[in-house]
Amino acid sequence: MPIYEYVCQDCQTSFEHLVLGKNGAISCPKCGSRQATLQLSVFAAPHGEDSSADAGPSCGCSGGGCGCHN
Repeated sequence: MPIYEYVCQDCQTSFEHLVLGKNGAISCPKCGSRQATLQLSVFAAPHGEDSSADAGPSCGCSGGGCGCHN
C-alpha cells in the first residue's frame, strides 16, 4: 500500500495519504478541500562505500525535522 504526497490547491498544505484502494477519496486535513495535486516523492538512495563522509544523511533529508536523526 503506497503513501502518496499531495499539496492542497486551496490552502497549499502538504500532506500524505495512504492508498488502500483504487478509488480512495482524499481531502486536505487542514481545510477539507478535495482539490489536491499529487507530488513527486523524494526517496532515499544508499551511499556506496566510496562516498565522502560529508555527503549528508542517506535518508534524503537535510537533517531537519524528518525524524530520522536524533
